Amino acid sequence: MSAGIAEHDVVVLTRDMPAHNLVAGDAGVVVSIHADPSGALSGYLLELFAVDGSTIAVVDVSADSVRKARHSDLSHARPVAAE
Repeated sequence: MSAGIAEHDVVVLTRDMPAHNLVAGDAGVVVSIHADPSGALSGYLLELFAVDGSTIAVVDVSADSVRKARHSDLSHARPVAAE
């Protein structure tokens, strides 16, 4: 696991994902961790939620596309269409 990110951690996107209507700064939860055949970290499966708890997106991201959420991060609401 890179940067101490584990399953069920809250992470923040570090880049836009226009194909999924997601932008850098959107937060999600790690559902699973992906490794390549050698066992090295390759990415994560994330679930992103609306403020009411409904799922907005479930996406695979590369390991360098997220960072662990910080205590100083501020939540922000924006409208987005579900996939």
